[in-house]
Amino acid sequence: MTAWLVTGAIGSGKSEVCRYLASKGFPVYDCDSRTKMLYDIVPGLKCRIEEALGVPFEELPVIFGDASKREKLESIVYPYVFEDIRAWMGQLDGKLAFIESAIAMSKPLFDSIYDKVLLVRADYGSRLARNPKVKDRDALQSFDESRVDKIIDNNSSLEQLHREVDNFLKTI
Repeated sequence: MTAWLVTGAIGSGKSEVCRYLASKGFPVYDCDSRTKMLYDIVPGLKCRIEEALGVPFEELPVIFGDASKREKLESIVYPYVFEDIRAWMGQLDGKLAFIESAIAMSKPLFDSIYDKVLLVRADYGSRLARNPKVKDRDALQSFDESRVDKIIDNNSSLEQLHREVDNFLKTI
């Protein structure tokens, strides 16, 4: 099986790419939604996070402005996410799988979980129009294009993005 990491900055369209891939029957692991699920199903995880960060769980977004708290959270949560991805992949029997994550490429822990990288890019203005959080979180994300196997630019219509994904699928 070949596991593709689908990554890109906030508002780039990686989630739409993954929704489209899922609609075509491909297995897609959404790191954001699965991580939120882990908060609810891993016994004591929320309490452990609150104790480590010194804030109520409901105030977790504070991590986006505090590197120290963000690193503490990552050290607690990412091993669970890694194991969840491995378990998910262990249940698959197809030739392709896709993992959606904005951060996995910048975290060495996840390097062994994917084989190839698909970067979804869009210019700042397009991303900001799609998601106002871009201005707060953009500086937290970077992508080493030398490690990327394929790039899809998403500065046009949804139909064009879907055509780009179809073209990408033909090449793999």
